[in-house]
Amino acid sequence: MKKLFTIAAVCALGMTLLGTLAAPRAAAQDPMLVPIIVNEIEPIVVNEVAPIVVKVLTPKPKIAPGLEKFEGYIIHANIAQVTVRAKGNDLGIQTFALNQTVSAQMQRIVDQGGYQYGDKITVYYDPSSHTAVKIKGKPSRPL
Repeated sequence: MKKLFTIAAVCALGMTLLGTLAAPRAAAQDPMLVPIIVNEIEPIVVNEVAPIVVKVLTPKPKIAPGLEKFEGYIIHANIAQVTVRAKGNDLGIQTFALNQTVSAQMQRIVDQGGYQYGDKITVYYDPSSHTAVKIKGKPSRPL
């Protein structure tokens, strides 16, 4: 039995040594040694350090300066106010009063069945008065 363990240990040591010495080195992280030719007529070598800008991305403008965004799920909604539970935090509940334009929009939605519990909405609101300026979200079918 002791002889079997000795043979197994020597074989394991030999395999480890063979795998270490016979394996090729990792060449995936080496810098590119061949220059990139962009134009055939006048060769330009592209530098690896500087990025090639194809199109400059411009950030999307926000809805209006000074407004905050609150994403969540409807708890209760009527034509005067809406109560929303935060998307990532179940304990984060906020109630927003509606201004005149949003109240008229909410009246049309209520006439068609209104928001139901758990509908996903985004409320853009004024942080100083907690008044909803815009509500985005699709109401579910009425029960």
